[in-house]
Amino acid sequence: MNSRIILILAALALTSCKAHKLAMTPTDRTPTIQATDAPVRLISPSVNSKLPAIRAKQVAFNTFSGKAQTKLDIDGSVNDVTLNMRIQRDQKLWVSITGLFGIEGARAMITPDSILIINRLQGVYMKKPFSYIYQYAGNQITFKSLQAILLGNAMPELLNDRSDVATDNANTIVSGNLQDLVYKMVLGPDYKVSQSNLSNQPAALTLQVTNSAFIQADNRTIPSQIDIVSLAGAKKINASLHYNSAEFDKPLDFPFSIPGGYTPVD
Repeated sequence: MNSRIILILAALALTSCKAHKLAMTPTDRTPTIQATDAPVRLISPSVNSKLPAIRAKQVAFNTFSGKAQTKLDIDGSVNDVTLNMRIQRDQKLWVSITGLFGIEGARAMITPDSILIINRLQGVYMKKPFSYIYQYAGNQITFKSLQAILLGNAMPELLNDRSDVATDNANTIVSGNLQDLVYKMVLGPDYKVSQSNLSNQPAALTLQVTNSAFIQADNRTIPSQIDIVSLAGAKKINASLHYNSAEFDKPLDFPFSIPGGYTPVD
């Protein structure tokens, strides 16, 4: 597994705790997104009262830790790994990537400013500014956006007062433009995000995130299945995450250091 694949795993996952500490109970709602010709009813952003309600329904936390079985397909090259992830809200995202027999192949630390990755299989490390992610998702994606994706939350940048809000049967649709980014979010009756679609045509980038099989973890509702599809030019990336365990607001460590003898890679 090369360093670029590891970066995408860590940055798009893409997403450690003991499962017996967590009661993970499926909810009654597993959303399905279907095409429909039925008209949607637009609500003027200036008088809309749904955005505060949507913001209130997003998962609030101080720390999060979870384990996700992940399948990553990059242009037909498939890797099956386990992601052990820890998040300090708005500050840092720590990911340990393990493969067969639970052997760690890589570790990443992502902050609002930087990305650090060590590749234990090749004895190398990579250090990049956070903006390195822009080539896969566009420069409107921030650390908070990435954090939101991994928890099934609405990306906060898209819940702005310029958004159009519509109803489509029981779903709520939030859509709009943010600079060159065209976005659309589908939320269920409980205002949990079922699907997010982002497109940046000038940069030839699209990103789709689908959340399903919602579960309860520490009295919070999160998706146990997160599917991510990213198109960057001719490159297509599919990441499928399935959470096996999750915990909120427990004390966490974020161990990260570059071993002596490791060499930098670009």
